[in-house]
Amino acid sequence: MTNSLQATTTLHNGVKMPWFGLGVFKVQEGSEVIESVKVAIQHGYKSIDTAAIYRNEEGVGQGIRESGVPREELFITSKVWNSDQGYESTLQAFETSLNKLGLDYLDLYLIHWPGKTKYKETWKALEKLYKDGRVRAIGVSNFKIHHLEDLISSAEIKPMVNQVEFHPHLTQKELLAFCQREGIQLEAWSPLKQGELLSDPTINEIAAKYQKSAAQIILRWDLQNGVVTIPKSIKEQRIVENANIFDFELSVEDLEKIDGLNKNERVGSDPDTMVAGFNN
Repeated sequence: MTNSLQATTTLHNGVKMPWFGLGVFKVQEGSEVIESVKVAIQHGYKSIDTAAIYRNEEGVGQGIRESGVPREELFITSKVWNSDQGYESTLQAFETSLNKLGLDYLDLYLIHWPGKTKYKETWKALEKLYKDGRVRAIGVSNFKIHHLEDLISSAEIKPMVNQVEFHPHLTQKELLAFCQREGIQLEAWSPLKQGELLSDPTINEIAAKYQKSAAQIILRWDLQNGVVTIPKSIKEQRIVENANIFDFELSVEDLEKIDGLNKNERVGSDPDTMVAGFNN
């Protein structure tokens, strides 16, 4: 399945998406984000995940250009922010993101948070962008099962991806099973729980057994659960190390030990109560 950094999962529309990528949440606009994107791509990463609210799309675009890797070999994701939800405003937000990135198209465009009332209108805009060939795949982020069911009930095109908080303290088993049944690829943000999990004794015990770092164990656990993962780092050594997870496999027993760490605990907002920046 996933035996290299270039390994891909096939989305339900046939588009191939890398299993592994670089997230740039909280990476500063300017040289910090330019360098981390450039370094990641030069070390073989193909997938970069940003969002309008991260305010670093320009730097991401510059990092892409400076990497020297042809655009068509890369997989670039961005997201529409809460205050831009709605049909026309989403189409506008997409153009803004594309201009900042300096790209002609996106590989994946996501609704960043469900909010309460506008995500169906927003989704119609994403369907239009998809049909017009402006984006190769469309999806959502932070959607729970009830949001997905509601969206799918009236959607023409089913979301291809759902990017959510996912890590050993929030294993999201029901959501993962639902997405797998529906052919929606689950993707993990904050896979290391913002570094909190790196000192977990169980994970470190497993890491010692495989002679890997705690981060590598968690990221491998993502992949073996069939979840795309996008850890963030700005250090070259860490960017390289995070991706060095294709030469070993966790045993079923170790996967279960990691599953056993679940506490249904979030480091980010709960999608049902997250209302920051919504105009609805």
